[in-house]
Amino acid sequence: MNRLFGRNKETVPPPNITDVVAGVDTRAETIEQKVAKLDVELKKLKEQMVKMREGPAKNNVKQKAMRLLKQRKMYESQAENLRNQAFNLDQANFGIQSMKDTQQTVIAMKQGLKEMKKEFGKINIDQIEDVQDDLADLLEDSNEVQEALGRTYNTPEIDDDELNAELEALGDEIALDNDTSYLDDIKVPPTPIGQPGTSDKTNSKDGIAVDEFGLPKIPEPMSDKF
Repeated sequence: MNRLFGRNKETVPPPNITDVVAGVDTRAETIEQKVAKLDVELKKLKEQMVKMREGPAKNNVKQKAMRLLKQRKMYESQAENLRNQAFNLDQANFGIQSMKDTQQTVIAMKQGLKEMKKEFGKINIDQIEDVQDDLADLLEDSNEVQEALGRTYNTPEIDDDELNAELEALGDEIALDNDTSYLDDIKVPPTPIGQPGTSDKTNSKDGIAVDEFGLPKIPEPMSDKF
C-alpha cells in the first residue's frame, strides 16, 4: 500500500524560539572560547618578539601573529553577530510571551465577569432592602425595651437651682478642707541650742536656765560634804 499511494510526509514541528536562542548562545560561547585561546597565543608571540633581534626569524613570528590577529577579528565579528541574533530572538520571544500572557489575562477577566454575573443573579435587591428594614425595626424595639428596663421609680424631682447651689457649697467645703491656717496657732518649741548632753550656763530664758531643748533646767542635787 505504501508503494501505491506513498507514505504521508511527517509533519516537522516549527522550531521553538527558546531552543533556537539557546543554540545561538552556545555557538557564541564556543567562538568566544576560541578568541580567548588566540589571545593567549598572541601574548606569547608578543613576548617572544620583544626578546628577538630584527631579522628573518622575528619577521616569521610577526607574520604568525598577524595571521592570529586576523582570525581573532573574524571570530569576534562572528560572536558579535550571534549575540545580536540571540538578542533579537529574545526580544521576539518576550513579545510573544507578553501576547500570550495578555490573552490569558483577557480570558481570565471574561471568566471572572461571567461568574460575577452568575452570582449577582442570585441576589435579590428587594430582599436585601426588606432585611435592612426589619433589622432597623428590631434595633428600635430593642432600644425601647432597654429604656423600659432602665426606668426609675419614685425619684423626687430636684430643681436645677438647688443642684447648682449644692455644687457651689460643695466647692466651699473642699476649700475649707484645704485650709491649714489653724496650724499657725500651734507653738513649736524653739530649736535646740548646743550639743545634746553638754551643759551651757549661758543659755537662759527670762533669767531661768534652760537646757539644749529650751526647757527649764533641773538643778543638780547637792552632794553631802563630810
